[in-house]
Amino acid sequence: MEKTTTETMQNLIRQLNRASQAYYGGSTEVMTDYEWDALFDQLKRMEDKTGIILPDSPTQRVPEDLLGGGKEAHEFPTLSLAKTKQAEEVAHWADGKPVWLSWKLDGLTLVATYDGGKLSKLVTRGNGQTGTNITHLAPAIQGIPSGIAYRGHLVVRGEAVISYADFKTYLLETGEDYANPRNLASGSLTLKDAEVVRQRRLRWIPFTLVFTQEPLTSWGSRMDRLEELGFKPVDRERIGQPSPDNIRHTIDLWTEKVTHDKCPYPVDGLVVCYDDTVFAAGGSVTGHHATRGGLAFKWQDESASTSLDHIEWSCAASTISPVAVFEPVNLEGTTVKRASLCNISECERLGIGGAGTRMEVIKANKIIPKVIRVTQTVGRFDIPEHCPVCHHPTEIRTGNTGMGTRTLHCTNADCPAKQLRKFTRFVSKEGMDIDGISQQTLDVFINRGWIATFPDIYRLGNHLDEMKMLDGFGEKSVANIMKSIKRSRLTEAKRLLYALSIPLCGIDVCRRLLAAYPLDELIRTVTTTDDFGYFSHIDGIGPEKSSSFVKWFRTDANRLMVERLLKEVTFKAESPSQPGGSKCTGLTFVITGDVHHYKNRNELKAYIESQGGKVTGSVSGSTDFLINNDAQSTSGKNKKARELGIAVITEDDFLERFGDA
Repeated sequence: MEKTTTETMQNLIRQLNRASQAYYGGSTEVMTDYEWDALFDQLKRMEDKTGIILPDSPTQRVPEDLLGGGKEAHEFPTLSLAKTKQAEEVAHWADGKPVWLSWKLDGLTLVATYDGGKLSKLVTRGNGQTGTNITHLAPAIQGIPSGIAYRGHLVVRGEAVISYADFKTYLLETGEDYANPRNLASGSLTLKDAEVVRQRRLRWIPFTLVFTQEPLTSWGSRMDRLEELGFKPVDRERIGQPSPDNIRHTIDLWTEKVTHDKCPYPVDGLVVCYDDTVFAAGGSVTGHHATRGGLAFKWQDESASTSLDHIEWSCAASTISPVAVFEPVNLEGTTVKRASLCNISECERLGIGGAGTRMEVIKANKIIPKVIRVTQTVGRFDIPEHCPVCHHPTEIRTGNTGMGTRTLHCTNADCPAKQLRKFTRFVSKEGMDIDGISQQTLDVFINRGWIATFPDIYRLGNHLDEMKMLDGFGEKSVANIMKSIKRSRLTEAKRLLYALSIPLCGIDVCRRLLAAYPLDELIRTVTTTDDFGYFSHIDGIGPEKSSSFVKWFRTDANRLMVERLLKEVTFKAESPSQPGGSKCTGLTFVITGDVHHYKNRNELKAYIESQGGKVTGSVSGSTDFLINNDAQSTSGKNKKARELGIAVITEDDFLERFGDA
């Protein structure tokens, strides 16, 4: 009997550690949080019953992230929290003392240390005792100030997370295969290029002030202090009288926020901590957590049994992902009938079959519909041989992350689903300004076959009845989309030219071309000339941009598409824009970091150009000024400017010297 119990425990440990390796290493997950918690709880019960704790048991250690790079010992150990799924246990733990409730953010824990008002290091959680130094990535992560108005020693612990909206956008734009925002956040911090990390829009949200030299013994006052210093800490609520009823009521209110999608970031529960930090620090350490360090409340996921109707294959960028469509079930107060299956490997792991397959579904963390297990496989899991959007052949590829994840891809480089970023630019504010058609909406319309080229957007009226039947669409939203499309038919030539996504032709290039030639003359010239450098004489264009512009229009498919598009729109009368002054004449600027006086960097750039100046993207010997509100920053651009003897000025300095009087 003992041997059987030990073997079962060893098997549980292998499964849990393998899943943790994938989870913390940024690879594709091999089991859901629901499954991991169930196996963990089973192992813990067996350990408690037998008194046997085997080597490598995840109940006795903090899971270690697998990031490479220099290791750094934590000044204060980063221990994990004991967890419960019962509100009564939270009240018992509080023992009548004032506590704080906050989100248990589902990301990657990072510890930021400040000395003398400057960020001195940023370290991952690692195994709780030692982490990886990733200070070089700090400028690429939102929410980590490089400097603060406190000169003492300060240690802050927070979570690097990616919002659901940014996660969806990233997957749509890149076609990469990540199971959830937490997985993408972890994978992002294995990268060396800060600029690539910046594009993933990670945000660091402080959840506790670990150490300060100031006499602050209240957790609440410590969080308030973080806000005073410019941090944006986690949402929180104080429970002064933590009776079972008060605890349960407050947890219910926070749970309702998650259920109604009022939290933009992924969370996997709530954290309860004592307001009295001196009392909290006085507890013992048991296993891998401090008894008074805090308590994690995790929701009991409500599951439902249902029957698979069919697998829908959704094409985004280069990946074609399976989506389970099943008999509707009620979960967490909402009707659920669809759940992403991520990839082929996940379908095979679950044992997905054909129509009639019985399975259990949850809303993971109260939000994301998830198939957690198949109870009866019926029929066969069929993988499409042709893309559902363009009908070209598909191919199965095996990932190189070490997990051997199998994904389905379209082989057609010109598949409309791979052009999502171009369609997004077409409807953008700077483009045709079609409000109401988001990137996610475009993805749906493309997968339905309603949009294959830009002019198809102006023929969406042919699909009104079908559109109203889609989830999330109704009479009002469809009517608003059609009004916005109609409004965009009267536009400006520069908007249309920018919306075409011609390589190297951003807003500035389009403006310069149209300042030199009317649109009809531009098109007539570009389709008849053999001189790819024809427009290089225009200031700010040059041979490379001219060649790109001419080549694009010399492609038959592009030219025919523009001819169709011109039949759908009418242009407003507009005069070429001219510089409005001369305060920046002959000067070249580079802008970096956030701006405060102007709405954004584009508005500042437009002002400089209106005053005869020039704005470039990188610092060089021809740069006259680098504009950065953090003039003492150690960023690459600031370092380069100092090396070249180029003046680094703040926005206030710029306004004083070059702004309107």
